[in-house]
Amino acid sequence: MSRFQIGVMSDSFRLSPREGVRKSKEVGADGIQIYASSGEVSPEQMDAAARADFRAFCDDLDLEISALCADLGGHGFQIPADNVWKVERSRKIVDLAVDLGADVVTTHIGCVPDEAADPTYQIMLKACRELGDYADERSITFAVETGPETAARLTAFLDDVDSAGIGANYDPANLVMVTGDDPVQGVYALRNHIVHTHAKDGVQYKPCDPVKIYDAFARGGIEGLNFGDYFDEVPLGQGKVDFDAYLAALADIDFHGFLTIEREVGKNPEKDIRTAVEFLREKIKRFQ
Repeated sequence: MSRFQIGVMSDSFRLSPREGVRKSKEVGADGIQIYASSGEVSPEQMDAAARADFRAFCDDLDLEISALCADLGGHGFQIPADNVWKVERSRKIVDLAVDLGADVVTTHIGCVPDEAADPTYQIMLKACRELGDYADERSITFAVETGPETAARLTAFLDDVDSAGIGANYDPANLVMVTGDDPVQGVYALRNHIVHTHAKDGVQYKPCDPVKIYDAFARGGIEGLNFGDYFDEVPLGQGKVDFDAYLAALADIDFHGFLTIEREVGKNPEKDIRTAVEFLREKIKRFQ
């Protein structure tokens, strides 16, 4: 098996779940990641028969479900009252992952504060330990997506969580766009935690405050804050992620797994995703 496998966030096609999965196969993906926070592929909408049927549907297409996305929006796991239902719902998505044959569940947890003594840090730590322990019991990794903080800051937090069920979903573009962090060096910082990656590219036009940016995302946008003034997600190979160096770093830390294409913007996602698959196929040849 190749060191790297190419996945697609099937929801990026903006189709129904099954059509998105079929399209992922059509463009040449090895696997898919799919949103499980709401809609047809969510714990509440899938009984045991539906789960078995969807898993068989993907198997028939020879597509691995690399991960489920459990992003529950808002401020991640920073608010204790919200964590009551968010932790419980996340556990249900972990159970869904078990039934669908996925071994990773990804999410955003909010911006990790700089200081461990910060009350919000402790709130996030408690939630992540609970989820990590539960995921570990089910042989699942609950993977925190990079973005709101530097790779070094997230590494320190995950080390503090200290749970075998917690890892990192590495998105190099989020680091480029929001923190201005080096995605190549970030791989080395998070080397002990990376279990899944997003293949995404981006540019930063000017520095921004990650806390304000992610607060705006949580609130659905803030009047007067134009994200495009600060950064843009762009098709693979057109941004500031040096994929040759980035993939070499992943190989250097002995990462074996999925490079899952995520295209959250753009007028023609299918075209961008097809091009991204071709781009990655060419790039990973040297690592076969």
